[in-house]
Amino acid sequence: MKPNTIFIQIASYRDPQLIPTIKSCLENAKYPDNLVFSIAWQHSPDDTWDNLDEFKCDARFKIEDIYFKDSKGCCWARNLLQQQYDDEEYTLQLDSHHRFVENWDEKLLLMYKQLKDLGHEKPLITSYAPSFNPNNDPEERVTSPYKMNFHKFIPEGAVFFLPATMDDHATLTQPIPARFYSAHFAFTTGKFVKEVPHDPLLFFHGEEISITVRAYTWGYDLFHPHMIIVWHEYTRANRVKQWDDDAEWWKKNEDSHARNRTLFEMDGAIKNIDFGVYDFGPVRTLTDYEQYAGLSFKHRSATRHTLQHLDPPSPFEEHTHNIVFNHSIQLKKHTLFPFHDYDFWAVIYEDVSGKSLFRRDLNKSEIQTYLMNDTIKIDVQFDCHALDIPHKWIVWPHSDEGWLKKIENTI
Repeated sequence: MKPNTIFIQIASYRDPQLIPTIKSCLENAKYPDNLVFSIAWQHSPDDTWDNLDEFKCDARFKIEDIYFKDSKGCCWARNLLQQQYDDEEYTLQLDSHHRFVENWDEKLLLMYKQLKDLGHEKPLITSYAPSFNPNNDPEERVTSPYKMNFHKFIPEGAVFFLPATMDDHATLTQPIPARFYSAHFAFTTGKFVKEVPHDPLLFFHGEEISITVRAYTWGYDLFHPHMIIVWHEYTRANRVKQWDDDAEWWKKNEDSHARNRTLFEMDGAIKNIDFGVYDFGPVRTLTDYEQYAGLSFKHRSATRHTLQHLDPPSPFEEHTHNIVFNHSIQLKKHTLFPFHDYDFWAVIYEDVSGKSLFRRDLNKSEIQTYLMNDTIKIDVQFDCHALDIPHKWIVWPHSDEGWLKKIENTI
C-alpha cells in the first residue's frame, strides 16, 4: 500500500470543465503531491478546449486517450481507468465538472478516520454534491451539503434518487448514514477499486444502484458528508453528451436495464448470468441491504420510513406488514385510443389472480396535462401488504362512448 495517496478517478466525455476541475482539485488540496489522477479522456479533435498536454508529463497523471467514437459508455470508461489503480491507500471517484473546497483532501481523511474510530471497518463517504454554475462561479455555489433521497423505481427497474438539502447540517459533527452511492462523488479505501469495480457492460442508468448494493454487500458502510467537499455542475449546459453523438445509445441503455433487472432478479428475471466480480459481495446479502434501506426490489416498493426521507436503517417492523408500492407507468401517446374527449382514465393494479389491489381515476385536467407530452409517465404509490405483489397494471380510458381500449402490462 502507498500510504496517504488518493487514487482520483475521472471519466470525462468531451467536457470543457475537465481542465478547470483538475486545477481546482490540485489548487485546493492540502497535500497535492499525494494525488494520483486516472483520467478516461474521451475527446474529439474538434474540442479545442480539451487539451491535457500540460498534465501528460506530470508523474501524478495516468491518462487514457480515447477517441470519442470509440467509447462504450461511462461505466466502460470508469472500468478502464480503474485498471490504472496501483495500491493507493484511498480512492476518490468524480465526474469531470467539479469545484473543490480548500483542504478538501484533509477534510475527507479526517472524516474517514473519524468513522473508522466509531467502529466502521469500511466507511464509504458519498453523496450528490451541492451545485455550482460555471458561468457564474463562485456566486451560485450552493452553501448547504446534500443528501440523497429515494425517488422511485422507474419502469425499467432502476432506482432513482434525488438530491436534498441536509437538515440541521450546521449542528452536525460527523457524516450521516446513507442509503445510496453517488458515482460523481465517492471516497473510501483504495481496495474498493478491486472489490467493487464498475461493470463495463452497464451503459448509464442502473450504475449507481448496482454499485450501492454491491458495496453494501462487500461490507462498506455508506455515509453522506456533513460538510461541503466539492460542488457539482448539474445543468449539462454547453456540454456534448454521449447520447448526442451515438444515435443508438438507447439500445445499449436498454441492455443495461435488462442486465440490472437480472442482477436484482426483478420482474421474475432468473439470475442466469455469471456476473463474476460484478456480482454482490460475500459479507452481506441483498436482503440485508433491503432491510437497511427500506426497499424491496421484487416488489418495487419502499417503506414509509424511506419515503419520509428518514435516515437508515429502516425499522424492521415496516417490512413485515404494509409496504408502499412505488411504480411509474410509461406510455406512448400514439398507443392510446384516438379519441381525446376522455371522461377519466382508470389506473388499476392487480395481483396474479386478477384481484384489484389499487385503483385511481385520473380526471380530465390531469389527462390533458399528461397528453401534452409524447411520452406519458404516471407515477403511482399505494400501501399494500408485503404478501400482495402487484402483477399487472391497467390504464383504461373512458369517454361518452363508454370504455375504450385497455392498455395493460405485467410488472
